[in-house]
Amino acid sequence: MIDTLKTFGDVLENVDLKNYNTYRISAIAKFMVFPSSLEDLQKLVKYLKENNIKYMVLGNGSNVIFNDTPYEGVIIKLDNLNAVEVEGLFISAEAGVMLPRLVQIAIDNNLKGLEWAQGIPGTIGGSVKGNAGAYKESISDYLVSVTVMNKEGEIQTLKTKEIDFSYRYSSFKDKYKDLIIISVLIGLMPGNKEESLRIIDDRRNRRIASQPLEYPSAGSVFRNPEGDAAGRIIEQEINFKGKKIGGAEVSKKHANFIINNGNASGKDVKDLIELIHKEVKEKTNIDLIVEQEFINWE
Repeated sequence: MIDTLKTFGDVLENVDLKNYNTYRISAIAKFMVFPSSLEDLQKLVKYLKENNIKYMVLGNGSNVIFNDTPYEGVIIKLDNLNAVEVEGLFISAEAGVMLPRLVQIAIDNNLKGLEWAQGIPGTIGGSVKGNAGAYKESISDYLVSVTVMNKEGEIQTLKTKEIDFSYRYSSFKDKYKDLIIISVLIGLMPGNKEESLRIIDDRRNRRIASQPLEYPSAGSVFRNPEGDAAGRIIEQEINFKGKKIGGAEVSKKHANFIINNGNASGKDVKDLIELIHKEVKEKTNIDLIVEQEFINWE
């Protein structure tokens, strides 16, 4: 099988996913494939479907929690799909493009709208799936269309109106979960490079002051309830700052962050999330919604 996979791009076997998720959690994947091109991705998907081989697409791993049990399938990494084109107020970007790079390209072309995304360590594909956002803005606010591939390797383009988006949600999580995002078209506004850089610098300083950036984490764990903040609830209502399970700890700096303070396992993180959810529900009747995605837990 590995020889066949190598015809589609670079292949890693029995790879430790520790360096492929921002929690830095160790988990083993049987195979990881980096398709060399869109055509190779099409061939790979067709091969996996025809041979009934389980697979998933992984972006930068900045919003996922892996099970400690090995993933007995193929993880597809779209790092080589990273082309960006700018035309007027529009930017076309392939799924493997990192958000900070996309933001910088926009700024260099005097386009504004994506400054909020500079500190998000995700790919554009993963960011669209989770409708990534910050400072009351989301990637869906700027999306014009999304080009996708189905399990047969067929490609189509969806207009934004054909996709359901809401706070940290898109229909790529359920209705369209079998579609692979391969590129997006984003529409921005005329901007000023110096002003955009000033905004980014200010927000970077705010993140450094308020978030535990020195530890491995996956950002905000829970969505903020309407009119409230998950961090405030976890800190003030259940007093969980510093709460630990194994190597997973509720950050003392920001209670809606769980950090890996040593050798946290996926189970450590999952158990801590479930404990927080249970305690908050019991004490406040608030049903916090997890923003992060559990991988390979079924």
